[in-house]
Amino acid sequence: MKLDDTDKAIIRELQREGRIPYSHLAPRVGLSEAATRQRVNRLIDSDVVQIVAVTDPAALGLGYQAMIGIGVDDDVRRVADELAELAEVDYLVITAGRFDILVEVVCTDSDHLLRVVHDQIRAVPGVRSSEVFSYLRLVKQSYSWGTA
Repeated sequence: MKLDDTDKAIIRELQREGRIPYSHLAPRVGLSEAATRQRVNRLIDSDVVQIVAVTDPAALGLGYQAMIGIGVDDDVRRVADELAELAEVDYLVITAGRFDILVEVVCTDSDHLLRVVHDQIRAVPGVRSSEVFSYLRLVKQSYSWGTA
């Protein structure tokens, strides 16, 4: 779907304040309230945007996050699909380079992370290796791509 400048303006505003009423959003993007509602619905229906609540894992008792690089000896898509089913995995990509798969996990503590890595990730058939990168501090997390 091709986005015009108005679509991008709507997305920028929703990224700042996802619960903004159409009556406040419309004047910011130069449309009527009805036209704004129609545009937002089109963006949602086309899967260009999702209106979701983003949580802070630490506030939910999941204060230990890590990125794990995984080497695979089997069909990487099958392994990725199996890893994606793990409750602790919140992000997974198939990559080219040193690792075949990168997963981000959220855990309660280092013991929980150990169980996830040893008992769940390494237990998946086809997983050859894993390297854990524990997060010390989140410096930046942004969802504002594609609207400039």
